[in-house]
Amino acid sequence: MPDARIVCLVPSITELVCDLGLADQLVGRTGFCIHPWDTVRHIAKVGGTKDVRLDKVRALEPTHVIVNVDENTLETAEALREFVPHVVVTHPCAPRDNLELYRLLGTTFGREEEAERLCGAFEEAYARATAAAASRRPRDVLYLIWRDPWMGVAPDTYISQTLALFGWHTVPAETGDRYPELDLGAYAGAVDRVLLSSEPYHFKDHHIAEISAAVPGAAVTLIDGEMTSWYGSRAIAGLDYLDTYVTEGA
Repeated sequence: MPDARIVCLVPSITELVCDLGLADQLVGRTGFCIHPWDTVRHIAKVGGTKDVRLDKVRALEPTHVIVNVDENTLETAEALREFVPHVVVTHPCAPRDNLELYRLLGTTFGREEEAERLCGAFEEAYARATAAAASRRPRDVLYLIWRDPWMGVAPDTYISQTLALFGWHTVPAETGDRYPELDLGAYAGAVDRVLLSSEPYHFKDHHIAEISAAVPGAAVTLIDGEMTSWYGSRAIAGLDYLDTYVTEGA
C-alpha cells in the first residue's frame, strides 16, 4: 500500500514497521519510539504512549494508526476511530504471537515477502531457544518493572510468557492485575532470582544492594527490558539474548 500514511503509537512496532521497509510511509510516532534512531528521529512526535496528542495525529492525516492493548488506552483508540480510516490493534501475549504480528502488518501494507522473511528468522531463533531450554532446571523469578511502588508482571504477559520459554517462571503465579504492585519482603526465600528491567523504570547497579536486602537468598541482576518485552522484529534478537542470559545465570 504505497499511499499509506502510518502513525505508530507502539515503540517496538515502530521498529518493526521500519524493518518491513515502511519507514518512508511512517509519518508519526510517540516519544518512546526510538528505534531505529537514525530513521525515526526525523519523524514527527505525537506525545507519549498513554498521553497521545490527538490534535497532532489529526494534523498528520494518517490512513493508518497502529495501537496496542497494553501500551495505549482504550479511550485513545476510540477517539482515533473517529477520524482515522484504519486503526490497527495489536496485542501479542506470547513469543509465537510475533508470527501473526509480522503477517498482519505485512498483509495490511503489502509487505508480505518481508513479513515472511522475519517469520523465517524468528522460527530459527525460536528453535535454538527451545532446544537449549529442554535441559534447563526450572526457576522462579521476580521480574521488576517499577520502583515506588514495586511492580512486577503477571504470568499472562508477553514478558512472562517469553521467560517461561527458557524455564524461568515469574511470580506471583496468580494476580488480578497484569502488572501488579508487590511487597518485596513476601518473596524472601521464595524466588531464585530477581530481574531488574531497564524499562519502563530504568533499574541500575546501585539498586541491586537494596533489592538483595529485601529479597535475601535470591540472585539480583539487571536485564535488558527491550530484549525481554519488545515484540516485533527485536524479538528475534531477544530470543538469542535471553538464551545467553539464562545460560549464564543458570
